Amino acid sequence: MISNLTYRPKFEKKHFHRTIFLRNFANVFFSENILNMNAINCNDFKDTRSGFGAGLLEAGEKDPRIFALCADVTGSLKMGDFKKAHPERFIQTGIAEANMIGISAGLAVSGKIPFAGAFAGFITGRVYDQIRMTVAYSNLNVKIAGSHAGITVGEDGATHQIMEDIGLMKGLPNMVVINPCDYNQTKAATIAAAEYVGPIYLRFGRPEVPNFTPADQKFVIGKAILMNEGSDVSIIATGHLVYPALEAAYELEQKGISAEVINIHTIKPLDKEAILKSVAKTHCVVTAEEHLMNGGLGDSVCQLLCRQYPAPVEMVAVDDHFGESGKPFELMAKYGLDKEHIIMAAQKAIQRKA
Repeated sequence: MISNLTYRPKFEKKHFHRTIFLRNFANVFFSENILNMNAINCNDFKDTRSGFGAGLLEAGEKDPRIFALCADVTGSLKMGDFKKAHPERFIQTGIAEANMIGISAGLAVSGKIPFAGAFAGFITGRVYDQIRMTVAYSNLNVKIAGSHAGITVGEDGATHQIMEDIGLMKGLPNMVVINPCDYNQTKAATIAAAEYVGPIYLRFGRPEVPNFTPADQKFVIGKAILMNEGSDVSIIATGHLVYPALEAAYELEQKGISAEVINIHTIKPLDKEAILKSVAKTHCVVTAEEHLMNGGLGDSVCQLLCRQYPAPVEMVAVDDHFGESGKPFELMAKYGLDKEHIIMAAQKAIQRKA
């Protein structure tokens, strides 16, 4: 494993609409306040891992119980500022993720709030047994931070492109799973995770992507965000796919299709009320995520709908494949994780409900 990588892949900015105007843009927190925004501006591009670093530092300033542990990827996870500010609360475990989880469990038992950080493929897959037995089973207050998740690790290739981590983590009792969409939301999610008592898996990535949610947002674990109101199809997205979902909604609007867009930043616990309320209006769904179809957001949405509100569902996700080396944007397009595939899925879902 290469530590402290300096290469920073970017999505090609020309492939994103700089500003998206949506007639029914809402950006409503289902349980909180309505934010006064009538457009999304994406002139700002940042990586979500930097949002984690900023949130960890801010949370650590407020709460001396917070410790940061890292498996030799301090720079890659942007934990350097925390290390510099609080060296006495930073533990470098080296490339020993299993030991890091065990140390984190011990810290939690002693009343500390540990954030254990590494690449998502190693902090979930390599140490699943330790997480299951020492963290989830004991319901310990450990925060597991997985960076470089999904296919957008790009050139690092399939060994680092974990796309089954959400399924692994959401399958554990007691585990909360959070997958924010941009820098601002990742920062807010990290601060909220520090305040939450219990195990959390926080997933984020390496590429610079549109940073479009409010800097002062209130992050509520388990509460979806209605980004755009619509009546023809519900697009339920998470992580890096939220912005492409909004782009898709904009283009669908030009075709006379009204798309509702929901940002599911917390995959577990799932905001069932928000999803059911939307689908009761639109009667068909598209899910969008940078993950395998098996075990991801779409899987959770289908479980909910088959029991409580059967409706056509189309999934924009990776269909039972490992990744490969390549540029992040090109890989997203090849594996069908972009606005074009969301648009096609929406049109297909609408046809199926007819």
